Amino acid sequence: MKKRLIFIFLCIVLILGYAVGSYFVDFALKRIDPNDIDSGPPACADIHDPSVIIPYKPDFQNEIWTIQSADGLKLNATHFSPYQPNHRWAILVHGYGRDQRYAWDYAEYYLNEGYEVLTPDLRSSGTSEGIYLTMGAKESDDILIWIEKILEHDPDAKIILHGVSMGAATVLIAAAKSNSQNLVAVIEDCGYTSAFNMFKSQLKVIFNLPSFPIMNFVDIVSYYKTGVAITEAAPILFVKNINVPTLFIHGTDDKLVPYYMMQELYDNSHAPIKEIFSVEGVGHASAKNFNPDAYFNRIFSFLNQYKSRDNH
Repeated sequence: MKKRLIFIFLCIVLILGYAVGSYFVDFALKRIDPNDIDSGPPACADIHDPSVIIPYKPDFQNEIWTIQSADGLKLNATHFSPYQPNHRWAILVHGYGRDQRYAWDYAEYYLNEGYEVLTPDLRSSGTSEGIYLTMGAKESDDILIWIEKILEHDPDAKIILHGVSMGAATVLIAAAKSNSQNLVAVIEDCGYTSAFNMFKSQLKVIFNLPSFPIMNFVDIVSYYKTGVAITEAAPILFVKNINVPTLFIHGTDDKLVPYYMMQELYDNSHAPIKEIFSVEGVGHASAKNFNPDAYFNRIFSFLNQYKSRDNH
């Protein structure tokens, strides 16, 4: 009888654990309507700044590019061409619950600087297929395919990756996974050390709930629903493998991804050259908006150190 009661108790715990984990996975990672380009996970309503507007599309020649992900999703991006084509390329990666349109104001600066620009819709975002986000785990593999796509178009391309928030986590993981000699630098803006730790803090902020055991259930359920566990979306585990110059950008008043996460990423990075660009008093993903000219002057000052690497 005792063993039977223990078995029943464990079954109840597992059923409840799966239900709780499933709820929070869908809340944080599942796109509400895959047919609506403006649709993101329900958590976006609690995280996104409603005052942010969609930037205008840069007035440069552009075309739609398409790839297929390793797991069969059709992914779309826009390729913008500068006035004078060359071999310098920038892949600009949007943040959580957004789409490529939110990278178009960044694209404008790169285009004016003479870069070819690619702005992908990450999986489960914008016009790309998919139901679940994976916070950089699978998205990073998709970026590697975009790099291959660029090299088919321009074998001499010298590529920089620039991501914001989840996009920053994505480009850090992608850079660590890449063995391409055509990748020359990474710009990460307000990326997290791990999605697991970021969600732990937001569980407290949004729901006033403890992370244990909820996040443990979320980690397990995310694996079954998305194919990867939340703990796999952890740039802190990858930055030691990045072998190109890396610029770390972060606002000191970031409440979503705390400033200390950037410092941990920087400290654990083995990039041959690495720099920190701190923006005082600025919140999450707002460093560019605070002072766009200062933001891009710092970025291009950093990148121009490596012009000798791009044969341009």
